[in-house]
Amino acid sequence: MTVDVRAVTESEFPDWLRALRTGFLRPPVVPDEDVADRLPHLDLARTLGAFDRDRVVATFRSFRQEVSTVGGGGLTADAITQVTVSPTHRRQGLLSRMMGADLAVAKERGDALATLIAAEYPIYGRFGFGPASWTTEWSVDLRRAGLDPRRSGRPGDGGRVDLADGDEIRKIGPDLHRRLAGVRAGVTDRTERGWAQGTGLGFQVDPWTEPYYAVYRSESGEPEGFVSYRSDDKWDDGKQPVNTATVRDLIAATPAAERALWLYLCSLDWVTTVRSGYRAPDDPLPELLPDPRAARAVSHADMLWVRVLDVPRLLEGRTYPVADALVLDVRDADGLAGGRFRLDASPEGATCVRTDASADLVLGVAELGTLAFGDHSAVRLARLGRVEEAVPGAAARAELLFRTALRPFSPDIF
Repeated sequence: MTVDVRAVTESEFPDWLRALRTGFLRPPVVPDEDVADRLPHLDLARTLGAFDRDRVVATFRSFRQEVSTVGGGGLTADAITQVTVSPTHRRQGLLSRMMGADLAVAKERGDALATLIAAEYPIYGRFGFGPASWTTEWSVDLRRAGLDPRRSGRPGDGGRVDLADGDEIRKIGPDLHRRLAGVRAGVTDRTERGWAQGTGLGFQVDPWTEPYYAVYRSESGEPEGFVSYRSDDKWDDGKQPVNTATVRDLIAATPAAERALWLYLCSLDWVTTVRSGYRAPDDPLPELLPDPRAARAVSHADMLWVRVLDVPRLLEGRTYPVADALVLDVRDADGLAGGRFRLDASPEGATCVRTDASADLVLGVAELGTLAFGDHSAVRLARLGRVEEAVPGAAARAELLFRTALRPFSPDIF
């Protein structure tokens, strides 16, 4: 029988959730509390299912998202999440049908881009997505870090670190998150529900263990950052504590807050290892240590993927460090965002319009997404054969235009 792809109804949502759990290899049991917690926050018109007779065999959902751009601006994105295909229906084109339907509506709606976090790297490039930010996780061996064990963990800049609770984090966290988005591209907005779930409120899919919270305040008393973390309880054969503190969330709006919170974590009694959680690849953590080799990178992977839907809005929505003009020939096999565009950019602003002029640089829409937030090198993409220089030196000029001093950071998985 034909598999029908369409939006789900409220009565069909429990079956959609069962298919979602099946696709993610979780027990296919859907508690009523889970359904009741999720439904008020869903746009069912953007919650797609593939139906084989009456059974959901594939899932796909999107929602409105704000993403920070280079220079502190923001763009509206079509955020894609909860994509699964049941094992009985793989390789039947269901993902392509759901993705095509969603992106077409997003383009018509006027979204500048679509975003997602890819569970597997090879899947989404064929739909025009490119990785726009990356993430690194470190494991810090405090026994070799070189820090003075007598230090208290208090900042030496006049500020202070105070213990806190979830109530306080819900009050101060959203503003700190917005301030982070003002200095880093790639930060996706965190909803009120996200703050609630991240601090233990509402239905929790996994058993909740209350973390520790600490807040950094400047000398004037203003909150500038916070961290939440958990610790295990391990002792070695010599009856010595060898605990690991694992960061769940660390949001710092200033360099002082970032430094203070890392040094606080690295001074905890009984802790011999700190796991950083997912951080920007240029996070200062390793070089805050007298011996940076004590911070071992245990993971480095792609994070936020971007699919460009509106080239002018995307390129006009960020700042540029130098003045130049480039004609970009953007190739898009799906016909959503392709064409030839002239970008006139400078530190004062940018315009991007369609043009018939000869191209300087030829690139796919996925490669444009990869360059959009300043994390990748146009010169490297050219060396890889993924960008073509129609005019010699165009990749180096694009490098100067697009690259940023701070790499993008996407702290939230959605």
